[in-house]
Amino acid sequence: MDTQLKSEQALMATWGDRREPLLSIVCLAYNHASFIRETLEGFLRQETDFPFEVIVHDDASTDSTAAIICEYAARYPNVIKPIYQRENQYRQGVPFSTRLFARARGKYIAYCEGDDYWTDPRKLQLQVDFLEQNRDYVITYHDAFMFNSQGVVRNPDMQGKYRQDASARELMQARPMSTLTVCFRNLLQELPPELHGVEVLDICWWSLLGAYGKGKFIEEIKPAAYRVHEGGIFSMRSSKQRIQMSMHAYYSLARYYQRIGDQALYEYFLIQVFSHVLALISPLSKLQALGQIFQNISVNLLRRLNPGA
Repeated sequence: MDTQLKSEQALMATWGDRREPLLSIVCLAYNHASFIRETLEGFLRQETDFPFEVIVHDDASTDSTAAIICEYAARYPNVIKPIYQRENQYRQGVPFSTRLFARARGKYIAYCEGDDYWTDPRKLQLQVDFLEQNRDYVITYHDAFMFNSQGVVRNPDMQGKYRQDASARELMQARPMSTLTVCFRNLLQELPPELHGVEVLDICWWSLLGAYGKGKFIEEIKPAAYRVHEGGIFSMRSSKQRIQMSMHAYYSLARYYQRIGDQALYEYFLIQVFSHVLALISPLSKLQALGQIFQNISVNLLRRLNPGA
């Protein structure tokens, strides 16, 4: 345990007389006993002039994750709000992360799972300050680095065009960003029915939030730490599985935008589905498919040029 952490009283003293949280940190944990202390301590080191709460959800872990969460909740009862499941919700297809947004009392949501952690104690203050001062923005985000037990895998995580702001339309198109870095307005209380059962929910959140404003990339915040390990829900899936998961999310978003009548986004996400399907097909199969398409086009063209043949 890190003895450098402030006591709850010292932490709350920086908040003045306010006690209702302006921001809610949402943390999902499952079998993260080796990592969850570092995650929680990254939250508790945040230096803010506003109150925040930590909603930490243990999804029926089979290791000591729940016990560690309980230990921290006992030390910080007014800050850490634990939820303990007896049956694993993820395996039942329950989108519990979004349900936690509805439970959150904060005007803003910051998200970080129990195997990742934040490195910058100014993170939340900088993000909330920006959103408070810029009503046309709905989300802020920053950089992250990926690492495993051997060290850094990739640094930084955000590359090229993604290291910049996002228009509302780009958000609606499910623009990628590092989920453990986001802070956004608490506007997602429930998911449209088309998105139930989607595993890669974060890109769906960005798309839905795009209806409310733009995204801000804050470069001055130190990169957060994204851990790659064998228990990772997405990071340790095979490339084929990750493509399939993303494809399902894009297909679900296409159905949603079709229902609400946004033809342009419906077609955009159908194209994403098609490109992911192509990514799953072997090079030989792609050549065979293109050959068949070319043959069909040629036959139809000849029939038009020579209808009597």
